[in-house]
Amino acid sequence: MTPRGPGAGGPRAGGTTARRRRRRATGGAALALGLSAVLAGCGDDSPSDTARKAESAVGSIASEASEAVESATAEAGRRLDDIQDGIDVKKDVTTGPPVTGSDGRVRTEVTVRNTDDSTRSFAVQVDFRDADGQLVDTVIVTVDHVQAGHSATATARSTHDLSGEPRTEVARAVRY
Repeated sequence: MTPRGPGAGGPRAGGTTARRRRRRATGGAALALGLSAVLAGCGDDSPSDTARKAESAVGSIASEASEAVESATAEAGRRLDDIQDGIDVKKDVTTGPPVTGSDGRVRTEVTVRNTDDSTRSFAVQVDFRDADGQLVDTVIVTVDHVQAGHSATATARSTHDLSGEPRTEVARAVRY
């Protein structure tokens, strides 16, 4: 039962995760450059002007990050929708407490329960939310070949560092 999919430590389809990492790295570099440009160009500005410019730069980067999460959520939805003969089984899936590793990535144990009368596989979308309930990351983890009447686990891992005390939840789960 190896977790697969974006953020799950398994094969990546079409290099989308590599592109996402480059986008995030570019976004981080843009944030650093944007803020340094704002702050460096403040020689003649008042402190309040400097603060407004920095706030504007951060707001622009935050908007880009929000768009990246929306894009990842849409892609996860498409992947789950593409599963042939899938059945919604969100009620049969739970997540454990989130744990932040030394690498800053948040992990959670995903437990699936196969209530069917034959061996089935599962695809689970796990959402990571901040303390305010805002969606900050989403991943899909798969659990293959779960025997009828048994449970199995996999680990969902955030695709980037998450700060604060993130929460996890099962957004969708499909048994196939």
